[in-house]
Amino acid sequence: MADYFIEPFVDTGLGNSAYLIGSHATKKGILIDPLRDVDRYLYAASELGLTLTHILDTHLHADFVSGNREIADQTGSVIGASAEAKVGFDHQPLTEDSMIDLGAFQIRVMKTPGHTPEHISFLIVEANGKTPSALFSGGALIVGGAARTDLLSHELTHPLASHLYHTIHDKLLKLPDELNVFPTHGAGSFCVAPASPERTTTIGRERKTNMLAQPQSEEEFIRRSLMGLPAYPTYYKYMREINQRGAKILGGVPILKPYSASEVKALMDEGVVVLDIRHQKAFGAGHIPNSYGIRVDAPLVVWAGWVIPFGSRIVLLGESADQREAATRQLIRIGYDEVFGYLEGGIDAWAKEYPVETVQSLSPKELRERLNEVTLVDVRGLSEWEEGHIPGAVHFEGGRMAWDDLTFPLDKPLAIQCASGNRSMVAISVLKRRGLHNVIQVDGGITKWKMNGFKITKE
Repeated sequence: MADYFIEPFVDTGLGNSAYLIGSHATKKGILIDPLRDVDRYLYAASELGLTLTHILDTHLHADFVSGNREIADQTGSVIGASAEAKVGFDHQPLTEDSMIDLGAFQIRVMKTPGHTPEHISFLIVEANGKTPSALFSGGALIVGGAARTDLLSHELTHPLASHLYHTIHDKLLKLPDELNVFPTHGAGSFCVAPASPERTTTIGRERKTNMLAQPQSEEEFIRRSLMGLPAYPTYYKYMREINQRGAKILGGVPILKPYSASEVKALMDEGVVVLDIRHQKAFGAGHIPNSYGIRVDAPLVVWAGWVIPFGSRIVLLGESADQREAATRQLIRIGYDEVFGYLEGGIDAWAKEYPVETVQSLSPKELRERLNEVTLVDVRGLSEWEEGHIPGAVHFEGGRMAWDDLTFPLDKPLAIQCASGNRSMVAISVLKRRGLHNVIQVDGGITKWKMNGFKITKE
């Protein structure tokens, strides 16, 4: 029986897992791939009576800011990073010769390039120094797949896929079948092609069920690994460099300052962005002109990172302190550090002094009657669109709405539709910021349309 335990921390918004590994015998612990709001890891370690000795990152993340420096700042533990990551802050550079001995177990380092060039994985070996008992694989091997290789640049996509082939086939599949595998990336992460909802696996299970782990030529593997990759949020392009340089140490989740309606108006005139995190129905019923409408569980972490310009100064409009705190956590996870205040009194305080705007909605029945009078825009992902859509709709992925040229006709009112109403409201708030005000939301999206028994097409 292993003399250690593993405590996973899953963030479904980002689709990632961080891991706390500790020993009751030695009272020492390490953290792998933590997010930036680190209080929950520190709380868990303290509840378990652990002293954190190391914080390890498997790679320079493209989808979140590492919490490594926050934890090192608060605990004095050592940051371990791939020697090839060449990070610009105090750390222990890790190579395949590195070994971290925690008494009850050892951590060995495996070079596992592919998802990124500097990627490493961590193998837990029993105290005897021989028996491997857990692999922390980052994005090198995940449940049902591997993390994508196209996030750095077009030029590196194929070379990295080739590295990934050798990582999986020449290294990871040589490990014993019963070895437990704990990936960082999982369902919900845009770092992966659609995989399984499960978060952990074994080498044997992946050998049987993972398409990328089947015997195949390198060419076949590369083709497979690059198939069906979804578009990914724009903020990704800033993360790697921030993680390499070292993110600013925040010292905790920022405390937001309350502002009155007139102060918020003055801030908006200076270019500050208002982010409304209430439910889309509340946003539709009344919102501040020019505000973004992204509900807190959209998840905000994805959609803010997709449509709000990186580096924006942000004031929140929410319904409760809990909602605002959840939003702030999500924003700092992806490097939106300039979230500094909130509108005191919410939308009611604004409405007492200034005009609010509303969003008209159409029921599926009304939409069906008016299909010829509107341009119906489906803002879901490509794979969802291909599975079936409303006849006459045009497809334009919601995440692109803020940045790309709008290729659909603007001569009629725009009816914006997603699966249920969450993403369509994000897209509507973005279109309104782009000066298009003749926009209507399709209530309940394609889900409600189907519930009415109306026709779907794959044309």
